[in-house]
Amino acid sequence: MKIFCVGRNYIDHAKELGNQVPDEPVIFMKPKNALLPAGMALMYPAFTNELHYECELVLKISKNGKFVSARHAHQYFNEITLGIDFTARDLQDKLKKSGLPWEKAKAFDHSAALGQTLPLSEVGPLNALEFQLYKNSELVQHGKVADMIFSLNDIVVDITNYFTINIGDLIFTGTPAGVGECVVGDVLEGYLNGDPILYVEIR
Repeated sequence: MKIFCVGRNYIDHAKELGNQVPDEPVIFMKPKNALLPAGMALMYPAFTNELHYECELVLKISKNGKFVSARHAHQYFNEITLGIDFTARDLQDKLKKSGLPWEKAKAFDHSAALGQTLPLSEVGPLNALEFQLYKNSELVQHGKVADMIFSLNDIVVDITNYFTINIGDLIFTGTPAGVGECVVGDVLEGYLNGDPILYVEIR
């Protein structure tokens, strides 16, 4: 199982971090061990003092593929959920300034939290999907598929130009504006179209 992630897929998020708006999807990956087991709290990593949450829609791949066309991209995923791409922001900034890869800040163990997966048949039109992340019951992120720079199908097409996708792979499709710091004791809750499907405690 592979975890693909898309960076800077919302204009406002790219701007809030001082990044350029991309003209093609920014792709990075997390290893299998980055997945936070269901029901487990995230233990605050010892190597960071600035852990950030980034909530995003996640696609679950249902069909093996390579060089997928835009016309057929929608046939390669049949479930969707919410996830949190946890980021050691201070470490990422340090690595980026040195021109170094930043997997240590993005791909560490349990850095990918996943909510309850739902069949596409239960969530309605994809372009109308909205999601929210609450931190300690306060709304901190609100994303809409319609606001993505690159659509869900665009992302599948781009990834498969470079990588083979396999059944069970996950694609984190990018986070909207509102990312921020979380600390020990925080509770993060994600809602898809108003329904709670993601819950993570920081310990």
